[in-house]
Parts: sequence; structure tokens; C-alpha cells
Amino acid sequence: MGRQSCAVCAWREHCAKRFNIADGGARCPDFSRDVSIKDLPEDEELPKKGEGSR
Repeated sequence: MGRQSCAVCAWREHCAKRFNIADGGARCPDFSRDVSIKDLPEDEELPKKGEGSR
């Protein structure tokens, strides 16, 4: 698993610890990956701002 981040945690909406964990080597003991967020293959990039479908 990659770096744990509040942005991909399933509990982020109701988390009271979000701002108490220093951004660094700290690991949140309640981290659980949000399965609704899909990983992109490494060779696929997100469209840059202003590109893509309109």
C-alpha cells in the first residue's frame, strides 16, 4: 500500500483525528482505504486542466 492519506480514507468525513496526525511518518491507526476511489494505472495520467471532454 502507498502512503496513507486522509484524502483516500473511508472515514475522512467523520474523522476527529484528521488534523491531529502530523504529516510525516505518522500512520493513522483507523485508516481504511475508500474503495469508491479507483487507482489509475501508472502509465495513465489525469487530464490536465482545460483538456478532456467538455
